[in-house]
Amino acid sequence: MTARRRVLFLCTHNSARSQMAEGWLRALAGDRFEAASAGTEATRVHPLAIRAMAEAGVDIAGHASKTLERFVAEPWDWVVTVCDAANERCPVFPARTTRVHWSFDDPSGAVGGEEERLAVFRRVRDEIGAHLRAWLAELA
Repeated sequence: MTARRRVLFLCTHNSARSQMAEGWLRALAGDRFEAASAGTEATRVHPLAIRAMAEAGVDIAGHASKTLERFVAEPWDWVVTVCDAANERCPVFPARTTRVHWSFDDPSGAVGGEEERLAVFRRVRDEIGAHLRAWLAELA
């Protein structure tokens, strides 16, 4: 049996974009990939990210925000930064890995009432999901 390929998603706070990407990859191709996420800082998983993903049928409620230091020494097939700040601050991973950068808006910065902010989380969720589907099709 072939080992699953490993993907680490990075963003600044590991609260929304990287958490959604991790959840999407597990839902779309968890049999082929091991997914994890981390941030240059750890905070909490944003409740609106959890809600938006649940609406798409992906449960990330059990996820926790983590810093990337715990993952640097591990072997990763891909390290994917999903925000510009994380891309700039991403360390060099000692093991052979492929670095990829996908820039998505930070839904945590959305303003307005809860429904307006949730709409931004939904848009970013859908963009990440579409990007991952296209990436998986490329790899197939």
